[in-house]
Amino acid sequence: MKQVNIGLLGLGNIGTGTYKALEMNREHIERTTGLNLQITKILEIDTEKDRGIFVEPAKFTQDPEEVFADPGIRIVIELLGGVEPATGFMVKAMQAGKHVVTANKAALAENYEILTGAAREHGVSLRFEASVGGGIPLIAAITQSLAANEFTELQGILNGTTNYILTKMQTQGASYGDVLAEAQAKGFAEADPTADVCGHDVANKLSILLSLVFGERVKPGDIPTTGITDITKEDIEEAASQGCVIKLLASASRTPDGLVYFVQPSWVNKDHPLARVNNEFNALFLKGNAVDDLTMVGKGAGPLPTASAVLGDVIEIAKGV
Repeated sequence: MKQVNIGLLGLGNIGTGTYKALEMNREHIERTTGLNLQITKILEIDTEKDRGIFVEPAKFTQDPEEVFADPGIRIVIELLGGVEPATGFMVKAMQAGKHVVTANKAALAENYEILTGAAREHGVSLRFEASVGGGIPLIAAITQSLAANEFTELQGILNGTTNYILTKMQTQGASYGDVLAEAQAKGFAEADPTADVCGHDVANKLSILLSLVFGERVKPGDIPTTGITDITKEDIEEAASQGCVIKLLASASRTPDGLVYFVQPSWVNKDHPLARVNNEFNALFLKGNAVDDLTMVGKGAGPLPTASAVLGDVIEIAKGV
């Protein structure tokens, strides 16, 4: 059995979920792939926190160079979040000849050329399935199974927090403020929900999709973005009276005048596949010239769904190491 050593940057919610998912499914992974995946070093400041998992203390380090300089580590998983130091750490890992797997949409959206360029320059893989759709295998579908298509349109529900809020406003007739408070109490929304409710999280994800689906590089700050903070009960009722629901959509389409893209609350006809995607679920609708209409739905966030995508990338890389 082939052993592949891994360095993990960050043991927060997603890092913990990744560690847990690997241990939970270790026997299955070994049986089906012939791979013995071992996380041998973990960059983490808080080594005393109770995460509900057992980690050997010797695996922890507070010096990232210990990960980059370790010749035994072949793959680095970056789960720190944020643009920096995450971008710099991923570049250093690739400069050291290590493959990188990340779920970091902010770093990818802001520094896509830097990161993909480093991967090409140093002959390593950079995989980021978990960065857009969480547990939904969007990136693999777009870049592999659907690579023969020329796409003309995409629409996505790419943020579970806002979809949960809009779903509850629709089904309960509650106000935005009341549902946000409920979502925060249940852990579906952060204490500071700005990145979610103002659309910034979706803009990051749309930026990545524009590069992959349409081959056009647009930074998230250049994407017209409107969040859901001004949506009222009356807006929900008006849409319903016309047979529609309101969803925060990431949209892009090819037109005779070029590529049009935006993030904004939009009316979606109740007969459209996206209208039936509720609560914390995410979805991506694509229109390709060969496959025609295609919708992928699943849990777009959460430690274990995201870990599923992270480990899928790790396994694909490890098969070729």
